[in-house]
Amino acid sequence: MNWRLPAEWEPQEAVWLSWPLNPETWPGRLGHLQERFGELAALISRYVTVRINAEGGSHPQIQDSLRRAGADPTNVELFAHPTNDVWCRDHGPIFIKATDGSGVAIADWTYNAWGGKFPPWDLDDAVPAEVAESLSLRRFSSSLILEGGAIEANGVGLLLTTEAVLLNPNRNLDWSREQIDAEIGRMLGIERVFWLARGIEGDDTDGHVDDFCRFYAPDKLLLAVESHLDDPNHAILEENRERLQELRFEIRELPMPDRLAVTTGDWRLDRLPASYANFLITNGAVIVPIFGQPANDDRALGIIAECFPGRKVEGIDARDFVYEGGAVHCLTQQQPS
Repeated sequence: MNWRLPAEWEPQEAVWLSWPLNPETWPGRLGHLQERFGELAALISRYVTVRINAEGGSHPQIQDSLRRAGADPTNVELFAHPTNDVWCRDHGPIFIKATDGSGVAIADWTYNAWGGKFPPWDLDDAVPAEVAESLSLRRFSSSLILEGGAIEANGVGLLLTTEAVLLNPNRNLDWSREQIDAEIGRMLGIERVFWLARGIEGDDTDGHVDDFCRFYAPDKLLLAVESHLDDPNHAILEENRERLQELRFEIRELPMPDRLAVTTGDWRLDRLPASYANFLITNGAVIVPIFGQPANDDRALGIIAECFPGRKVEGIDARDFVYEGGAVHCLTQQQPS
C-alpha cells in the first residue's frame, strides 16, 4: 500500500489538541490558559470532532472548562495520553492516507523539543504511538527529528520546509539534505522537498514554515510579508519570496501584525512570533489567530477569506498563546477522514 500526506483542506475526521497541565510552562497563568484552550476547543468543535491528549486524572477538570466555553460535549473526545507540553502540531502524530483512499496511518518522527530547548519531552515524543494504539492505526517510525510545524504540503507531492530547522545541528546532525529529502519521501509519499531559508523572529523552533508560508491550493501560496523595511522580518521574508519564485506558483501576500513585544517581567522572548499565517484549515472553516490589532486583524481575515471561498473564517485572540511561542496551527493537528 502506498501512502501520501494529504493537504490540510481535505476532509477531516478530527482535530487534536494537547491540554495545558504543566504550571512550569505557564507560570502564574495556567488556569487562564486552560480557559482559553476551552474556548479554542469549543470553536473548533463547531466544525469537526476535537480530540484531546491529557493524562486521565485531568479529564473531569477539562470537561468543566469545555462546558464553561460552550463546547458541544458530543463532539469532544478525551484520551488518556499524558504530555509534557501543548504543541500538538509538533509532537502529535502526522496522519497519512492510503493513495487508494482505503485507510489512514500515522507517521511517527523523533521529537526533541526543538533541538533540546525545553526538557523533558519524553511524554510528548510518545504521543504518536499512544494515538496509534488508541485508534488502532498502523504506525511508521523514523529516526529523523521532525516537527509538524516544520513542514507544509500541497497534497499532491510537494512539501515546503526550512534549512534553519531540518538542517540544524540541534536536530539532525548526521543527516544530509539529500538523506532528509529521501526520508520525507519514504515516510510521507512526497516527490519533492522545497527548501526555504529561515523563519520569523522570536520563533523558539528556529524557524517553522507554518508561521510564514501556507498553501491554500496545490499551486497557490499565502506568504507573510513585512512592510517595515527596518524590521528584521522584512529581509527574512523577502529571501523566502525570492526562493519561491522558482515554483512559479501564485503567491498572495499576507501582512504581518504589528510587532508584539514582552514589556513586563523576565521572559525568554523579547519578541513574540505573531503571524496570521499560523491558521488551521478544517471542515467548513479556517481558524485564524488575531492579535488585538483591529485594522491589521480585519485585513488579514479578509485576505484569508478570499483564499478559502466556501469556508467560514473565524478569528480567535491568540495573544495568550503566542506569549509562550505559538498560535492556532502550532496547537492543533488534523486527522484526515
